[in-house]
Amino acid sequence: MAVADGILNFEFSLAYELFGTAPLGDWYELVICGAGPVRADGRFLLEPDDGLDRLVRADTVIVPGWAELDADPPADLVAAVRAAHDAGARVASLCTGAFVLAAAGLLDGRRATTHWQYAEALAARYPRVEVDPDVLYVDAGSVLTSAGKAAALDLCLHLVRRDHGSAVANAVARRLVVPPHRSGGQAQFVSTPVPEPEQRPLSAVLAWAAQRLDQPLTVEDLARRANLSSRQLARHFRSATGTTPLRWLLTQRIRRAQELLETTGDGVDAVAAATGMGTAATLRRHFNRVVGVSPAEYRRTFR
Repeated sequence: MAVADGILNFEFSLAYELFGTAPLGDWYELVICGAGPVRADGRFLLEPDDGLDRLVRADTVIVPGWAELDADPPADLVAAVRAAHDAGARVASLCTGAFVLAAAGLLDGRRATTHWQYAEALAARYPRVEVDPDVLYVDAGSVLTSAGKAAALDLCLHLVRRDHGSAVANAVARRLVVPPHRSGGQAQFVSTPVPEPEQRPLSAVLAWAAQRLDQPLTVEDLARRANLSSRQLARHFRSATGTTPLRWLLTQRIRRAQELLETTGDGVDAVAAATGMGTAATLRRHFNRVVGVSPAEYRRTFR
């Protein structure tokens, strides 16, 4: 595992726990590699087992999350990670560790992910990277990236599954008291609150619509409420929310469905009616497309 000042302790610790505790004889040899003592989260002092030059002899290199996103990663860390990959190592980043891989050029022309909060920053700084902000992790063969926090564990379990098979990965997941595989993507965990009145001129209309999601609202309904034409509404909507009125309505209906699935025992038909979806089939279709899992899977996960 490659470490330097500025790594995130959570991602480092979960990788250390998973790869450093052997559930069977044929397991990984975990070596912490760094240029010297490093601080995680700015407070925990870590003493590496070996220098960064050891990475070129590794089969797999794990790069934990990185905190200093406004600054370039240390040049020696970037060079060591690049050299390890050039030597044939499989390289995996956890959360914002993707910024280190991108700085090393390992994500150029590749699909990759990171925590959804920092996906835009990754894409802006490294435009040759195809950033997917929704998925939990991306396996591009010799280069793998994960989304934020707990998704790092999903990627680590995926590596175990690749190397040792599903039975071993399932056993490791049971020991850690986590599901061996999670369906869907980061969209399950991203909230979309209504903007505050002082922030957005359309807040009153958005709040009005959010209270009537069980009704068959149209763009014309919203335009009348805002005293605008449909074309004017669309222009203001794009400026205020970054999306279209219909897409915003659909997103709000899905979020309301998530809330009902988490907090009530209502059947899918009742949830569909309460969110203006009409039928269970319509709800399932849109829910799968937006969230990435079925309503039933979502309920099992979050209730």
